[in-house]
Amino acid sequence: MEKMSRVTTALGGSALTGRTMNCHLDAPANAISVCRDAAQVVVAGRSIFKIYAIEEEQFVEKLNLRVGRKPSLNLSCADVVWHQMDENLLATAATNGVVVTWNLGRPSRNKQDQLFTEHKRTVNKVCFHPTEAHVLLSGSQDGFMKCFDLRRKDSVSTFSGQSESVRDVQFSIRDYFTFASTFENGNVQLWDIRRPDRCERMFTAHNGPVFCCDWHPEDRGWLATGGRDKMVKVWDMTTPRAKEMHCVQTIASVARVKWRPECRHHLATCSMMVDHNIYVWDVRRPFVPAAMFEEHRDVTTGIAWRHPHDPCFLLSGSKDSTLCQHLFRDASQPVERANPEGLCYGLFGDVAFAAKESLVAAESGRKPYAGDRRHPIFFKRKLDPAEPFSGLASSALSVFETESGGGSMSWFVDTAEHYALAGRPLAELCDHNAKVARELGRNQVAQTWTMLRIIYCSPGLVPSASLNHSVGKGSSGGLPLMNSFNLKDMAPGLGSETRLDRSKGDTRSDTVLLDSSATLITNEDNEETEGSDVPADYLLGDVEGEEDELYPLDPEHVHPEEPEYVLPQEAFPLRHEILDTPSGPEHLQDKADSPHVSGSEADAASLAPVDSFSLLSISHALYDSRLPTDFFSVLVCDMLRFYAEQGDVQMAVSVLIVLGERVRKDIDEQTQEHWYTSYIDLLQRFRLWNVSNEVVKLSTSRAVSCLNQASTTLHVNCSNCKRPMSSRGWVCDRCHRCASMCAVCHHVVKGLFVWCQGCSHGGHLQHIMKWLEGSSHCPAGCGHLCEYS
Repeated sequence: MEKMSRVTTALGGSALTGRTMNCHLDAPANAISVCRDAAQVVVAGRSIFKIYAIEEEQFVEKLNLRVGRKPSLNLSCADVVWHQMDENLLATAATNGVVVTWNLGRPSRNKQDQLFTEHKRTVNKVCFHPTEAHVLLSGSQDGFMKCFDLRRKDSVSTFSGQSESVRDVQFSIRDYFTFASTFENGNVQLWDIRRPDRCERMFTAHNGPVFCCDWHPEDRGWLATGGRDKMVKVWDMTTPRAKEMHCVQTIASVARVKWRPECRHHLATCSMMVDHNIYVWDVRRPFVPAAMFEEHRDVTTGIAWRHPHDPCFLLSGSKDSTLCQHLFRDASQPVERANPEGLCYGLFGDVAFAAKESLVAAESGRKPYAGDRRHPIFFKRKLDPAEPFSGLASSALSVFETESGGGSMSWFVDTAEHYALAGRPLAELCDHNAKVARELGRNQVAQTWTMLRIIYCSPGLVPSASLNHSVGKGSSGGLPLMNSFNLKDMAPGLGSETRLDRSKGDTRSDTVLLDSSATLITNEDNEETEGSDVPADYLLGDVEGEEDELYPLDPEHVHPEEPEYVLPQEAFPLRHEILDTPSGPEHLQDKADSPHVSGSEADAASLAPVDSFSLLSISHALYDSRLPTDFFSVLVCDMLRFYAEQGDVQMAVSVLIVLGERVRKDIDEQTQEHWYTSYIDLLQRFRLWNVSNEVVKLSTSRAVSCLNQASTTLHVNCSNCKRPMSSRGWVCDRCHRCASMCAVCHHVVKGLFVWCQGCSHGGHLQHIMKWLEGSSHCPAGCGHLCEYS
C-alpha cells in the first residue's frame, strides 16, 4: 500500500509539496537530473529521453526529446545533466562517445543544439560549471577529460589522466578552477582547468574502480567518493595530503553518491548491482544507515535531491523502468531494528561484549560462573548530551580476557612463516608441512598432511614380478593365495586352453584347470586328465567360501551331499619360484593347432611340464594397489570444511593451494573466496605481509588473485637523466643507460634494488648496507649524504 504522507517545504517564498510517489517509464533509466526550480526532472537512458513535471500528486510527461524517424546512437544516453543557471540547457553523454547539448527554448520539435565528437569511446559523465553558463566538462572511457566552451564548436582543453577510463568528473562548488575526476584504477585526481598538462594532486582512494564522487555543498574541502570495494570515503582536500575523514562500509558496490542538503554529515548512496535500495548515511555512524528507501525492484541507476536546499525529497530512477519521489519521513529506519548487543573476538582470544547499560547494570552483581577464565572488565563511558546518537549509544562494554599464555597465537605465525605452498613436488610439500606441524605439537594437522601424501602421492602399482614372487613363495605378507583374482575377469579362452601339469615323479604335482565360463569345472570335456595317477584335482579360483579354501574334485565320483574338506594354507609345502613367461600358453596353442603336428604330439606338448610359465602372470595387473584419487574427493572436502568450522582456516587454505585443481572443482567458488579472505585478513592483522601476498598470488580463486593487482603503480625515473622511464625495460630511452646499475659494484641489479630518495643512486641491498657502515657519502660520488634505516 502506497504511503500517503505529504510534506510542504518553504524555500525563499516558494513551497515544495508532495508525497512518496512513482511513475512507470517506457524503458530503464540510466541517469536523472533536476532543473534549478525543482519543478521538472529529466530521465535519460538507452531508449528513453523525457522530461517530467513534478506535481503534487504525480509525475506528468512534458516533453519527449527522442524525435526523428530513425533511432540514433546520439540519443542512447549514459548520463544527463541539467544546468543550474540556465533552465533551458541540457547536456547528455552518449554511449558512442558523443557529447550533445540541448536547448529547450528552441521553437522546433528537435531541441538538439550542439554535437561534440572528440571522444573515441563511451562518455561516462558530463558536468556543467556551477557558475559559468558556457563551460561543460566530460569524462570518457578513453581516459581523457575534455572541457568545452559552448560558444565554440570544439573543446578548449583536453586533460589526460595517464590512466584507465574516467568514471566521474565534478566541478568544485567552492573553488572556481578546480574539478575532481575518478578512475577505474582506484585513483582520484584534482585538476586546475587552467593547467591541462598535469593534475594538481593524485591519490589512491579505493581498492578498485572509483565510480562516483561528490563535493560537499557547505564544507569547501570535503569530497565523497564511492567504489567497487563497497566503501564510501570522505576526504579532506584542504590538507597538503588528502586525509580520510570518514569511511562508510556498504553491502555492495557504490554507483552514486550525493550529499544531503542542509545536513552536513548525511549522504545518499545506491548500488550498481545486487542491492536495489537507496541508503542515507550519517558518516559519523558508518555501519548502520540512517534511512532506507525500498521502493525499487531493480538496480537504482540515478539519484538526485530535488532541491539544493531541501533535505526532504529524493528522486531516483531505476532499471525497473520507474521514476520515484521518496519522502524522507516515509523512509524505514534500520537503526530502530538494529540489535543493541554485540560480540567480538580479539586477535589473541579475548572476548568483548557490548550491551545496553540497563542490562549490564542488572547483571553486574552476579557471581562469575565456571566458564569465566577471569572476571570481566567493564567499561562505561559518560555520554555528552550534545553528541549525536546520545539516546542510542547508552551501552557498556565488557571484556573477558584469556589466561596468560592461553591465547598465544605463536603457532599460527610459525606455521604461516614455515609452510611451503609451492615450488616443490606434492609429496615434498606434504612431508615438509607435516614436519612443521609436528614440530609445533599439532599432531592432528601433521597426520592430515601425511594422509594427503598417501592419497595423492602413492608409490604406484605393485610390479608383476614381485607379485608372482609373493604368490609363488606363499608368503603370508603378500597377496592371499586364494580369491586373489576372478576367473570371469580374465581374457576369454585363456583358462580353457591353458593347462599346467607336472611329471608323475613330482610329489607336489597337481593339475590346475581354469575355465573363464564357469566357476566349478567338471571333467566331461577334459579327456586329457583320464588315466592320470594324480589322486585329486584342486581348483584355484574365486568361489564362495572362506579365503584359502581348497576344494577336492573327483571327476568320476562326485557326491554333492558329501562334506567339503577344508585345508589351511599352511598345509601345502612351498613351491619353487614360478618364472614369468606369459608367452607360454600361446606357444603351446599355436603348436597344437598347427597342421604339421599330429594329435598325439599336440597332446604330448600340452601335457609336457612347462616350468617357465606361471598361470598368475597375465597381461594386466591383478589389482590396483591404490584407489583413484576421485574416490577421496568427498572425504578431503569434508576435512577442509571441518578445519574451517573449527577456526583453522589456515589449514583449509594451505591444502587448497597445495592440492590445487585436485579439490578446487569440488568446492564452490564462494566458499573458497570466504576462506581466502579470512586467512588473508588474519595474516595482515599479524603483519605477515609477505605471506599474505604469497597466498594472494597462489590463490585458486579469481576474486582473490586480483587483490594485489589493483591500485599498484610504480613510477620509475632514470637515475642518470632523472626523467621517467617510458619503456618496460630497465634501459632509459633518452640517455640509453641502465637505470638499475649498482653504484658499488657497477653491475646490473637483477633482484632487490635499494636507492636513495635524495640522489636516486643505489644498488644491491647488501652492497649499500656495507658501504654505509663505513661512509655516509653516496657511493656514486655525487656528494650526497645518504642514510639507510
